[in-house]
Amino acid sequence: MAVKNLEDRMKAAGGALKLLRDSQTGPNPYPVVKPEYTNWRDEQWAWQNTAILFNQSFHMTDLFVSGPESFDFLNYHGINTFKGFEPGKAKQYVPVTWDGHVIGDVILVYLAKNKFDLVGRPPVINWISYHAATGKNPKTGKKWQVTLVRDDRSADRKNPWARKFFRFQIQGPNAMKVTTKLLKKTPPELKMFNWTYLKIAGKQVGALRHGMAGQPGFELFGPMKDYETVHAAIVKAGEEFGLRLVGGRAYSSNTLESAWIPSPMPGIYSGDEKYVKYRKWLPADSFEGNASLGGSFYSKNIADYYVTPHDLGYGFMIKFDHEFIGKAALEKIHNNPHRVKVTLELVSEDVQKVLASQYDNKDNAGERGKFFEYPSAVYSMYPQDKVLSKDGKQVGVSTWVGYSSNERKELTLAYLEPEFAKEGTDVVFVWGEEGGGSLKPTVERPHKQFQIRAKVCKAPYVQEVQKAYADAGSWRATGKQD
Repeated sequence: MAVKNLEDRMKAAGGALKLLRDSQTGPNPYPVVKPEYTNWRDEQWAWQNTAILFNQSFHMTDLFVSGPESFDFLNYHGINTFKGFEPGKAKQYVPVTWDGHVIGDVILVYLAKNKFDLVGRPPVINWISYHAATGKNPKTGKKWQVTLVRDDRSADRKNPWARKFFRFQIQGPNAMKVTTKLLKKTPPELKMFNWTYLKIAGKQVGALRHGMAGQPGFELFGPMKDYETVHAAIVKAGEEFGLRLVGGRAYSSNTLESAWIPSPMPGIYSGDEKYVKYRKWLPADSFEGNASLGGSFYSKNIADYYVTPHDLGYGFMIKFDHEFIGKAALEKIHNNPHRVKVTLELVSEDVQKVLASQYDNKDNAGERGKFFEYPSAVYSMYPQDKVLSKDGKQVGVSTWVGYSSNERKELTLAYLEPEFAKEGTDVVFVWGEEGGGSLKPTVERPHKQFQIRAKVCKAPYVQEVQKAYADAGSWRATGKQD
């Protein structure tokens, strides 16, 4: 049969789980930007010790939303409150399904009156686009009066440079020194998730107070025609302060120290007719259609892979002061115990056993473990590994695993049942897929599963990051975005 949409593609594959588990797609791509500019160890070191430049111009999708009902439209499709939200501010924006499962999260920038920019991975962009095209304002019963302009990520376009905006982040202990030299004056004092315009090398640039590595800094954005001028100016200003360019390899691992879970599975692969309509709207080759599921967590029920905002540490963002899709579902579970986001510190001795299994057993390849890539060991779009108690009971799910050269540890971000989420609790992380591995090209077949001891730690894991977020008034520390 002709496969035109996600629903068709799921049926042709024999269901969502079969489609995702054997997908030929690996982890999220970071196009255009080099994998390494020096080496990923030094690039990781720089974000904790000097300064770094993250180039985010190519791997995220932008969706510009405007029109007289744009404010109400976005408010209705997110769990966040919009009280006090005005131009010059931004926030982490989280939509959920009708059943309260997370679609994803993006940065929502309030550009000007009735004009917004959503920046992030495609699932949220697709969800918002669908509701703009098909939904109605519940107050008027009429189609939403909004206009959308989409700027797809480079991986989804023929010309990877054909973007509307560049986006750079200056981060690290020396970030403010770099910015001061860049501006030839002291940077403005902005609270987290506030932004303003600056002049850099004669170009007008938006500057958002934001950070990915848990260190002070700015996210800078402007028209793509000014890319080279602004990039060169940042590099020049950063020379005396040890600024390093960060490549795709190190970039994908910074979340291990800052505790952001990048890629939850959107809760759209099952459900009633509302979900079927959405899947029929999504193209077969959409992000959701091409996505892959990997890891040691196996369930016959696709919904077991979905998450609520609480699982991701976003429970504090849920505000019942407005109507929104998924409100009734989240109200039902609001007072229930919830899984808790943590960092797992893997026991190095056990990790080394997995690495050692790669050697000297060529006559019995099935004895090797799933290879740990460095620094990020993530090998699918939706990574989900089992976390067990010491007596073998599943107590949570690991979502993002990799190595921090700064900490000399293999770390993973996970959400655990509350009784097992206490700092210092001993758990077991299961690494590798069942049955010798799936058909994904990123999975070596055969391999065997390994059980790796782990200790529950705080998220964020790094003490300096915890302090930096608290000092900067970050929502990760305060639970407030405005």
